[in-house]
Amino acid sequence: MKAGSGLLTDKSSFVGRTHELCAVRKMLSKARLLTLTGVGGVGKTRLALRAADVLREAYQDGVEVVQLATLETGDLLEPAVATALGLRDGSPDLMTVLQDYLAGRRMLLVLDNCEHLSAFCAPFVERLLRVAPRLQILATSRQSLGAYGEQVLRVAPMPIPTPGATLREIARQDSVRLFVERAGGVVPGFTLHSGNMACAARLVQRLEGIPLAIELAAVRLRTLPLEELTRELDERFDVLAAKAPTALPRHQTLRATIDWSFRLCSTGERRLWGRLGMFPAGADLETAEAVCSGEGIDRLDVLDHLAGLVDKSVLVKDGPCYRLPESLRAYGCEQVSPAELRQLRRRYVDHYRNLVERHRVDEMVPEQVDRYLLLQRELPNIRVALEACVSEPALAPVGAGAAAAMWCFWLLAGSLTEGRYWLERALEHVPDEHPVRAAALWADSMLAIRQCDLVAGMPKLHDSMAMAREAGDQKLLAHAVRTAGVAAFLAHDARRGLALMRESLDIHRSIGDLDGVMFALYVGSTYGSSEDPRQAAEYGRQLLTLCERQNALVFRAYAQLALGVAHWNLGNTAQAEALVTTATEFTAGINDRWCLTQCLEVLAWIAGAREEHDRAAELLGAAHAMWQAVGASPEWMNYHTKWHERCTRQARRALGGPAFAAAFRQGARLSPERAVAYALGGTAQTRAGRPGM
Repeated sequence: MKAGSGLLTDKSSFVGRTHELCAVRKMLSKARLLTLTGVGGVGKTRLALRAADVLREAYQDGVEVVQLATLETGDLLEPAVATALGLRDGSPDLMTVLQDYLAGRRMLLVLDNCEHLSAFCAPFVERLLRVAPRLQILATSRQSLGAYGEQVLRVAPMPIPTPGATLREIARQDSVRLFVERAGGVVPGFTLHSGNMACAARLVQRLEGIPLAIELAAVRLRTLPLEELTRELDERFDVLAAKAPTALPRHQTLRATIDWSFRLCSTGERRLWGRLGMFPAGADLETAEAVCSGEGIDRLDVLDHLAGLVDKSVLVKDGPCYRLPESLRAYGCEQVSPAELRQLRRRYVDHYRNLVERHRVDEMVPEQVDRYLLLQRELPNIRVALEACVSEPALAPVGAGAAAAMWCFWLLAGSLTEGRYWLERALEHVPDEHPVRAAALWADSMLAIRQCDLVAGMPKLHDSMAMAREAGDQKLLAHAVRTAGVAAFLAHDARRGLALMRESLDIHRSIGDLDGVMFALYVGSTYGSSEDPRQAAEYGRQLLTLCERQNALVFRAYAQLALGVAHWNLGNTAQAEALVTTATEFTAGINDRWCLTQCLEVLAWIAGAREEHDRAAELLGAAHAMWQAVGASPEWMNYHTKWHERCTRQARRALGGPAFAAAFRQGARLSPERAVAYALGGTAQTRAGRPGM
């Protein structure tokens, strides 16, 4: 499942910047790394996203945007980029996964808000560009990254009218156009005319053409006529200028404008503004009420305060969430006192610990997809909570428990490296005798083993298993035994793997743990399909029945894949195709790349069995690209290896080496969306059009 990335998502219109857009286009025609720099609020992000939107047709393999403002630490830079690209970090060496994936792609990667991670970004982009000759990177930062080969475009404030300019000249300035556009959204029918042009020109001059400052000022037209608004700004800036020997630098101009907006808020709105600064992904009403109320904010007043901040353009309403633009979020954080921050942080941690526990995706429930999507949306906020936990030893057990509870999310999201990162940081401070340690060790070992990192994973697994036995924790013991079975399968010891899976299944059943039964059946059905396909098919049928009875849609798709593989091993091609096709349709809809990759692989075998070798070669190519994206390969999976090799060998023999290679390359170039359309019965026309959709 791919985390959200995209292009121009701000719903307000884009105004001006024609010259800057031309400059970006020209510089990217020669440079592979371009950084847009400038003061806060000057519009670097909007310019970068607009440029990416305009230029995307030039990039055969697409444009991807990675928002870095929500990252609190550079240690998560590689996982964040991998997630944005739809990659599953199935290898502990995530940088290699990224390099392999990008090596042959013609792509534009946008890294937005790099300034707080510049020490990490510079070596990161250098390593990517070194191995990916057709990759280009567009970054935004308040300062240059300092990377080799970097070109820098300083984004200046918008041009402002010169003294004595005519109405026509004033109206053509981007700063005035932006003000008029935003003013029209506040006061319907607002236009520039001879009676107000002097005030409009004066206002944008005072604000030095800084877009964010202009937008904040425009909102005041709800309560003040333009003339009074301009006079109020003049008075405010005259006071500031009197305190300074020289004119205000531009960053002080923005600061003064934000200060001015802050003072116009009510006391409750100011407090809420500051507290919402802790939420990089924003907060919905329920979260704001739970975390931000108290100490001067009545819970019943939170909605009114949120509405007031939206009206003042301080908050952006994005679906159910209220979000602060980055400059305003940083300002808000400064308004919270240390004592207030300590109380806020504790409520914040408690809220997200409870959220993670209430929305576990390892449970067979009808709202499983909704739970996953909520955790995905809240992940930047969850990271803040986890960072607070691992930075304070007393809270480390809370962080370890939360990160362990997300083990299935880390798997489905393909964020194995990030899951291990939080678990290992928390475990450094969790005492040996603490009850949460065993579960955290198991989750950490399981993620490591799924990355084929048996050296790191097995000692932790053995420790977890021993602690579970000593504590009499049968549920955790069953999970650990099952993970040991997966490790045995990965080590090509299928007989031992099946024995351990059966032991795990027996324990889960003895304690009535249906969720655990489901996971054990899945391992037995998939990994055991080559060793004992009849038993694997029986496990698969039980698994599918269980998932359908519980209406667990995500797990049902995995059950269909598992049973499909078992039927394939039994020679039941039609049943295998029906099951895997259904799983493909569902997992494509929720962007679960791990299940989808395996589905495409199996559909390639089915095409080969029908002697549609050209189609098989293309599907093998499409699956190959996605195996790369998920950081794995069919050679790692005992239930894929034999059939993958046989399908490849037969298609190459039937087509001949050159024709096979051409079809394989054609498939590898398909975007996931087009690959799915082709796999589900598409023709050559399905593949036509822009690659990299």
